[in-house]
Amino acid sequence: MSGSRLEWILERLEAATAPEDLQTAIEALRPHYGVDHLVYHWVSSTGSQFGCGTYPPEWVERYLEQGYLRVDPVIQGCYRRFHPVDWKRLDWSARPARAFLRDARAHGLGRQGFSVPIRGPSGQFALFTVNHDCDDATWAAFTEAHRRELILVAHAFNQQALEFEADRLPAHQAQLSPREVDAMTLLAIGYSRAQVAQTLSISEHTLRAYIESARFKLGALNTTHAVARAMSRGLIVIGP
Repeated sequence: MSGSRLEWILERLEAATAPEDLQTAIEALRPHYGVDHLVYHWVSSTGSQFGCGTYPPEWVERYLEQGYLRVDPVIQGCYRRFHPVDWKRLDWSARPARAFLRDARAHGLGRQGFSVPIRGPSGQFALFTVNHDCDDATWAAFTEAHRRELILVAHAFNQQALEFEADRLPAHQAQLSPREVDAMTLLAIGYSRAQVAQTLSISEHTLRAYIESARFKLGALNTTHAVARAMSRGLIVIGP
């Protein structure tokens, strides 16, 4: 996916005025990545749930009927993690987990998965998942190529979903300094911290101060979240 295409997706998300618009956005995202399924699922601070995605309706119904939330290794594993995870790194050894996986495969889910756990304010938890059916080498190449973009898109979905949470106060529109914009932009296009510091001719200690300042202004949980919020709010723009 090109930088301009990523901008287009984020712009669609930012323009969403109702939860249904997130479903439209995620359906549009699927052919651009060329994967079988994408899913975003969240639990708000009040316990309400919302989901959008491309899983077959029969599987969604089956998942709820069987109470798979209790045994799903993706949910259980990601709830204890803060970083994206490939499904192969999760524990599928328990008999209920293996039965769950067989059932999922029978309902059209692919063998490969990559999930981004997200934590928002007041206990909100969400997952953004990409699912596909291909061999391990192809999947490893896909996740390596798109990992950063998927994290950004995941946080953009979550940021927009939070806007629809009842009684949520509008977020303050932060203003970043020119140096903070430069740092966030270079991080967004994939530079390491060392590369950013070298490009800006500053020390990594000074860079860390810029990043932490931007993260505080944006109300972000970490650097990746700060980059996603800056992009979704139009504070930084990644060119084609």
